[in-house]
Amino acid sequence: MILPVIMAGGTGSRLWPLSRDLMPKQFLKLNGADTMLQATVKRLKNLDALPPLVICNEEHRFIAAEQLRQINQLDHNIILEPVGRNTAPAIALAALAAAKKSQDPLLLVLAADHVIADTPAFEQAVAQAQQLAKNDKLVTFGIVPTHAETGYGYICRGEATANAFAVKRFVEKPDAATAEQYIAGGDYYWNSGMFMFKASRYLAELKQHRPDIYEACEQAMAEVDPDLDFIRVNKEAFVACPDDSVDYAVMEKTAAAVVVPLDAGWSDVGSWSSLWDISSKDTDGNVCNGDVLNVGSKNNYVFAETGLVATVGLQDVVVVQTKDAVLVAAKDKVQDIKKVVQQLKASGRSEHRIHREVYRPWGKYDSIDNGERYQVKRITVKPGEKLSIQMHHHRAEHWIVVSGTANVTVDGKDTLLSENQSVYIPLGAIHALENPGKIPLELIEVQSGSYLGEDDIVRFSDRYGRA
Repeated sequence: MILPVIMAGGTGSRLWPLSRDLMPKQFLKLNGADTMLQATVKRLKNLDALPPLVICNEEHRFIAAEQLRQINQLDHNIILEPVGRNTAPAIALAALAAAKKSQDPLLLVLAADHVIADTPAFEQAVAQAQQLAKNDKLVTFGIVPTHAETGYGYICRGEATANAFAVKRFVEKPDAATAEQYIAGGDYYWNSGMFMFKASRYLAELKQHRPDIYEACEQAMAEVDPDLDFIRVNKEAFVACPDDSVDYAVMEKTAAAVVVPLDAGWSDVGSWSSLWDISSKDTDGNVCNGDVLNVGSKNNYVFAETGLVATVGLQDVVVVQTKDAVLVAAKDKVQDIKKVVQQLKASGRSEHRIHREVYRPWGKYDSIDNGERYQVKRITVKPGEKLSIQMHHHRAEHWIVVSGTANVTVDGKDTLLSENQSVYIPLGAIHALENPGKIPLELIEVQSGSYLGEDDIVRFSDRYGRA
């Protein structure tokens, strides 16, 4: 049986300002109606496979859970990494989780942020890999290259075997001249970062080649903490685990590595230019998302989150407008967007980490205005959900209901509020907000006080297990 393992870590900084630390690209709708995570899961529907196991960072747990819930794939199947330790430890956690259930499935390791246009070709490659993995091969999928790309690592194939090739070697991202040589020779594939192997075989190879990673992961999984739909590993043990990729830790060292060619319209959507490549375009070659008006502009990627974005006479440019940031970049320079993110971090700004609109397990809030001693938020609470019972040391709050019904608790007293009604939460009052209705609750929150940070929250009870 196949157990899909979907790695949903990473921050996707080259897709800033849309992708940020707390809402990275794998949770965004970049190429269709589904988020990239959801599209990855749906791609598995025709495979004879177990429900997928998703591995993500602790900070993204509620986003991942909500997106799996929306497509009916949430079933205590999210492993939480307290810190990122690269792909070799992440896959080890999945293999050990299967072993704890006395299973030895074929792990189909996928990234949550890849696009595959030709699903039948993907399914055929998986079927080829399945037979090889059953025979104790460690299979990687090599993307049939379409051009000399310098942004990917490569796999050099060796002798042919059944529906595959032995892996001769893995090579790092090449310069342009070397990439041209790889393409001309015909023996090289792009390294997709997708794999298939038995859980037991992977653990055996990891134990042989990187016993330090194996032992740290074994300790991390020895006493897992079940929490809602999450599997929490031992933090202390996992933090001590070395950081290494599956390529370096296992695939480059094993004698059992084979590569299955994959020609399925694959992209890792690693930059705005690669997203332009795979997106539908108008007659002038422009990709437009949102309220966009182009005059004499060609071959651009334009994204408008709020309001109108107009371009005049632009060519080969990326324009991305969000609620709190605007990016304008030459399409051939988008790899340097990482440098913008680095500068934001160095200057102590928040735009690299968080959007103005922030998602929570109960819904979301949008910080629509702020000043020295006040802040205004638009809050949305999903039906049946409830914020934590809490208090603030430094701020008071006014809540005005815009739509829906609110059950408000202030110092033990419950009050039901409907549209156009409001309530005052004094500084220091113990309070809670719940949506008892069947439609989303929308309200405006006005905070006032000497300190308005999100860390001025003392939680007394929280159904989502937040401290």
